Amino acid sequence: MRVSVSTLLALPLFAVSAQAQFEQYQDQLQTYLNKFASYIPNTNRVDAADAAEAKTGEKKMSVLTLDNWQQTLYEPVAPGTTQPEEWWVLITGRNKTCFGRCDQVNAAFNETAIKFATLPESEVPHMAYLNCDDQPVLCNIFSVGPASLWAMDMLPPGNEINIWGKRLNTTTTTTQDLLDLYADKEKSEFKLVTHVFHPFNGWFAQNGLSVAVAYVLWFFTVVPNWTIMLLVSFASRSMMNRRMPGQ
Repeated sequence: MRVSVSTLLALPLFAVSAQAQFEQYQDQLQTYLNKFASYIPNTNRVDAADAAEAKTGEKKMSVLTLDNWQQTLYEPVAPGTTQPEEWWVLITGRNKTCFGRCDQVNAAFNETAIKFATLPESEVPHMAYLNCDDQPVLCNIFSVGPASLWAMDMLPPGNEINIWGKRLNTTTTTTQDLLDLYADKEKSEFKLVTHVFHPFNGWFAQNGLSVAVAYVLWFFTVVPNWTIMLLVSFASRSMMNRRMPGQ
């Protein structure tokens, strides 16, 4: 195969042109990414004042976040105990994740927490809530959405944790309904959580992948399709430009 002198002389010009085009494309991608970054919601939002008031006020309720959820749930568990500490966790949301329909459930849960707070701790569950509008990644770790109630039997770290879940009716749930649920010690209206996303016993949690997978799932819910296509196109262009010098 013959290669002419003109072809050899043109190769550096081609490389310079390809590099310039690649840099232009890279600048364009960066512009799009900077613009998109301004629209990315906070994945770990919490109002510290509201959380403190909920915990120390009449409800005695904890607010679960991506930073504190494990510490909070394990906090009342005595080392070496075989008697589980029960938690009730309301998974709720506002307009984005619950379409503004969780007010009834929230009110019933808050009233129940107030009633429980007047009783001895040994007779009632610890109370907490998780807002999926504020904590979308944590909701993905739990693999649950509003309006759901989780009853969790917490044992020391290293033990399997039983979780029972129940979907709550967003229009009819009352405080009395929740009190009746707690009175049913057999949890006949709950369903045992056994899927791979179980935050303690599931395959992802056991292999330390829960947070990574949760972020991936969250990413695909907030990133527009055109951004993903742009990233794929950029990656393919980058690979082609890297291969060109050796061809």
